[in-house]
Amino acid sequence: MTETMALSGNSRAKDSSFPDVIELNVGGQVYYTRHTTLISNPGSLLGKIFSPKNNASNDLARDPKGRYFIDRDGFLFRYVLDYLRDKQVVLPDHFPEKGRLRKEAEYFQLPDLVKLLTPDDLKPSPDEYIHSDYEDGSQGSDQRMCPPPSLVPADRKSGFITVGYRGSCTMGRESQTDAKFRRVPRIMICGRIALAKEVFGETLNESRDPDRTPDRYTSRFYLKFKHLERSFDMLSECGFQMVACNSSVTASFVNQHTDDKIWSSYTEYVFYRKFLL
Repeated sequence: MTETMALSGNSRAKDSSFPDVIELNVGGQVYYTRHTTLISNPGSLLGKIFSPKNNASNDLARDPKGRYFIDRDGFLFRYVLDYLRDKQVVLPDHFPEKGRLRKEAEYFQLPDLVKLLTPDDLKPSPDEYIHSDYEDGSQGSDQRMCPPPSLVPADRKSGFITVGYRGSCTMGRESQTDAKFRRVPRIMICGRIALAKEVFGETLNESRDPDRTPDRYTSRFYLKFKHLERSFDMLSECGFQMVACNSSVTASFVNQHTDDKIWSSYTEYVFYRKFLL
């Protein structure tokens, strides 16, 4: 009885801490790594599982050869380990699994790695959090009708309205098959306030430039919906015609470890209405 109790006590003492080198089976792929690597990010899932304070190594799943088993993508886990070692990750050219690797980073609770794998054009700006797509209460046709020219004051009959928007996409160096396009985040309206209100009515968001008199000009209004064609229809119904347009495009690398580029564009459409008196 004494010998049995001694063996049991030695076993608990041995299992109370992890070995310096740990053998892992991740989805059928075998990895050897140091225990300090796995706990280098204490807030991560691996940092919590293999924490010396856990003292639960006997409760972890093991394969038939006694390796710690993790039921995740074994191929992608190598990049998770690289990040834990170096706090950065270097991916092959035209790496097709970036989206799946980002999911693995989320599972292993590595927010900084998630940020590295998320292109800037997919990260919402704080301004977009304030005014979301839910502002567009209706996607149907507008019931608003522009007044006939005879009822429009003379100083408001003619004028320009400029419609502008920004767009972007992420694309590999040589292929467009994996291009990821971002929705049009906001349609900007520039021009005389009286004209803008006449055309767009309640669909106009004035929160960025409030309390302006009708005779003033603004470049800070935007629409509560996200469809350019809808704005064009509303302008056409009020007698406006497109007279000019222009667009500019810039490109920048997503990060220093990939050849993916973010292509950003800004486009403006200029509309004009002229009434003959």
